[in-house]
Amino acid sequence: MNNNIEVIGIDHGWSHIKTVTSVFSTSIEENPSPTFFKDVLEYKGKYYNIGGERLEVKNTKVENEDFYLLTLAAIAKEFSKRGNITESNVYLAVGLPLTRFGDEKQPFIDYLSKNEEVYFKFEEKEYHIKIVKVSVYPQCYSAVTEMIPNFQRRAVVVDIGSWTIDIMPVINKKPDDRRCNSLPHGLITCMRDINRDCVKNFNYELEESDIEYYIRHRQLNNIPEEVLKLMDRYLMNYADMIIRSLKELEINVQTTPIIIVGGGASVVKNYCSVKLPNIDYKLDIKANAKGYEMMARIALKNARR
Repeated sequence: MNNNIEVIGIDHGWSHIKTVTSVFSTSIEENPSPTFFKDVLEYKGKYYNIGGERLEVKNTKVENEDFYLLTLAAIAKEFSKRGNITESNVYLAVGLPLTRFGDEKQPFIDYLSKNEEVYFKFEEKEYHIKIVKVSVYPQCYSAVTEMIPNFQRRAVVVDIGSWTIDIMPVINKKPDDRRCNSLPHGLITCMRDINRDCVKNFNYELEESDIEYYIRHRQLNNIPEEVLKLMDRYLMNYADMIIRSLKELEINVQTTPIIIVGGGASVVKNYCSVKLPNIDYKLDIKANAKGYEMMARIALKNARR
């Protein structure tokens, strides 16, 4: 193995894993004898299908091996985009929610770096990596790192993820961690409400992937019109709830520059009943992963000076 270091930013969401180039579901399922090897991870003699129905949300991401195995799949997918790399030193750049950052940072580092040297296969290709460093950065901040030099005296960044909504005030271009909040009302909660009422009112069950597709594209073929109207109603209520939550936190939504990022940013952009000129949207769901990687590359460059 040469001395080159591949810096890989990974955003470990509860619904999706994001790298700079890839997005895939957190689904992982052991398969004793796979017939096809597309999206199949082999690790320590066991095979795992990657992608499909997302994982169940737990208290933390270090309770079992799932997110470790998904990390290996993310590394393999990123390597394939970088010229079919199969062997390298790896610097992992990852993130955690703002309000859990202090408590969970070290356990997450220990979890991802527990095996310094790792051998595995992905889609039958052999990989050999050495984890040389793991850095953990705060979600929300990382998604707008390159924008902060252009911020005004004050701003608020809102990161709408699958399980939480992170709210980060920025004062004089620095995060105000005393006023950061994390609300347990991520997009998964809205999708659950939609599905519950679809079953209750129409005896019709939607897949989460269908709802996600509708959010992104605002159309969904072969779905009853009454179901589409119900989704529209819930998505509008969800978008308006986010603006109300900001008001309840004493954020002046009329005058404060607000940047909304994450998977739910498009919901607010497309469905909010109040259109405010001071709200900007960053719709790239890989923004946090890109921010993690950018900050880690800067840290690595500075360390080499």
